[in-house]
Amino acid sequence: MKDVSRRQFLKSTLTGTAAVAAAGALNMSGLTALAENKGIYTPGTYSAIEKGAMSNVKVTMTFSETAITDVVVDTAGETAGIGLEEGERLAGLLKDLQDSLIGDSITLDGKAGATLTCNAVEKAAFKCVQQARGEIPVEVIDSSAEEAKTADWLGEAPEVDEGAIAETLSTDFLVVGAGNGGMAGAAYAASKGYDVMVIEKGTGHARTRHWYGAIDSEDILATGEKPTDRAALRRELKRYASGKTNMTAFNTWINESAAMHKFIKDCYAKYAPNAVMTPTVGEEAIWPEAEASGFYFPVCEHTWSRDIDRNDMFQMMVEEAGCKILFSTPLVKIEKNDEGRVTGVIAQREDGAYIRIQAAKGVLLATGGYPCNPQMMEALDPLGTSVTTSNVAWPSDTGDGIKAARWIGAAMQAEAAPMLFDRGIVAPGIDAGYKVTSTGDKVFPATEGQFNLGSQPFLKVNRNGRRFTDESGTYDMMPYAAYNQPGHVYASIFDAGMPEDVQRFHTLGCSAQTRSNPERMLQMFDQQVEKGNAFKADTLEELADKMGFTGEDKDTFLATVARYNELYDNQEDVDFGKQAYRLSEIRKPPFYGFWMGACILTTLQGILVNEKAQAMDEAGKVIDGLFVCGDCSGGFFVNNYPCLMPGIAMGRTMTFAIKAVKVAMGEEA
Repeated sequence: MKDVSRRQFLKSTLTGTAAVAAAGALNMSGLTALAENKGIYTPGTYSAIEKGAMSNVKVTMTFSETAITDVVVDTAGETAGIGLEEGERLAGLLKDLQDSLIGDSITLDGKAGATLTCNAVEKAAFKCVQQARGEIPVEVIDSSAEEAKTADWLGEAPEVDEGAIAETLSTDFLVVGAGNGGMAGAAYAASKGYDVMVIEKGTGHARTRHWYGAIDSEDILATGEKPTDRAALRRELKRYASGKTNMTAFNTWINESAAMHKFIKDCYAKYAPNAVMTPTVGEEAIWPEAEASGFYFPVCEHTWSRDIDRNDMFQMMVEEAGCKILFSTPLVKIEKNDEGRVTGVIAQREDGAYIRIQAAKGVLLATGGYPCNPQMMEALDPLGTSVTTSNVAWPSDTGDGIKAARWIGAAMQAEAAPMLFDRGIVAPGIDAGYKVTSTGDKVFPATEGQFNLGSQPFLKVNRNGRRFTDESGTYDMMPYAAYNQPGHVYASIFDAGMPEDVQRFHTLGCSAQTRSNPERMLQMFDQQVEKGNAFKADTLEELADKMGFTGEDKDTFLATVARYNELYDNQEDVDFGKQAYRLSEIRKPPFYGFWMGACILTTLQGILVNEKAQAMDEAGKVIDGLFVCGDCSGGFFVNNYPCLMPGIAMGRTMTFAIKAVKVAMGEEA
């Protein structure tokens, strides 16, 4: 505990928290005061954090002298459909306990299925009560605005006394993290009859990505596609990463991703034989005028139907093989012997006890990036943080594996590589970057997830109504261009010709969803209009007013649209060089507009690995027994994510997970 600061010890009722924290809240200002217990609380607002199922759960309670006047239950990091939606309901249960909060604990009835989340809320709420009663010091939340800027994101490895270790388990190969990489590696190991164990801090495996990139798979070649120009592909990634990528690691994906695909295909054949895999080939896979654009686009995307969840399938494979998956078991630290070889980990069971897991052949870290750790985001990627408005990352991606590897001497990629998509829709006047809630937490301001229309190369303007770049490019290019603009945000402008325009634009990857169903996208646009995040008007003047342009900025906006129409008529963008087929006129009402910044999916800056998925130390030497895959590994993507290679991140993740098993178990030297 630390001394209370003025910010933490608020003397007024908390207001407006639910809107900015995206968490459950319930206003209880009308509660009956406990007359017989006058003066039992010190008026103010108190917060406490306890570990939930997937993440930390935060409870903030405001007290008068005699009663609770407000409660906020923040379960934003919990599992969707289980703990995430519990915030408001649990706040209601706390209301019902108003008369019994002078006891020695809090017990909530009707916990439904989110037991771990409810238990965390009980503990945190009681700590708030204890603070208000003066029984314990006021707790300072580590994510406060003042402290987050200067905090050491890495910290030190926790000390765990031998006497605190309640159990020792053994396995040949340990996988830390039940995401797409961890589950793929574990499933491959199980299919080979290896003794493998998985630990995961959440209550279940992570969300499955049903598409991935693989080079020259048997299914792509069977369509008649020519083999990939591998030299051109290598040059493309080198250019995109400014020469900073580890090309030997890149070769592992190029050379072995087809085998990864074959393994997954065989798994589907056994567990979901009716599942359909569709490779993106032919005209659908080609960016028009690709050569003129200067980009190289490999044919590599594979998408599976949803007959079975792939990670569910992998879990069945692991468990059918008699191997263990321990959920609600977060990693605490990695252990090494005197020779420097990684021997296993210390983890924590659901009941809070520590366990040691010995891994004879090796440990694979598959714990994800750090997009949900504000301290790491601000310290390691200030640029990406500053242009981001929306975060759709997996809530448990808080950099745990990266920190654990750094504590034992693993080297980390020096430069950031966020996966930014141009889809973070926000209301007018909202800047990109973190916002500090009234409880001291840092959140990105968007209240929506990905808004797919944002990736279409329509006219983009800044807050002064001025066009500032060529709008045609990969997903990350517009948000980065907006770094030099007011508020680090920009507006997208188009007219009723959108359905025809997007066919001509022919964007690739997931942005093609707009092209495949523009009518649905307009329906989604209307939903955003109702929420005040998007605008539709019969005239450009009306649109300018709705979007917040006034005075000189409005005049500039209207002149910019007129200039853009002129460029379209001439079929030549002499201002910024955008290809003619990606120009569009803005003349046919209704007119559409919305503001946006970047939407972050994950980070790709992690522990440096070689082509065998082995972790490296600062001297460039292999850390024996430690393997890393996926978003917590580094050296593959640098600066950003090359969105012109659909599915490459997921393809790389699973290819390296399988590679780690092969190397650790002696299949490959």
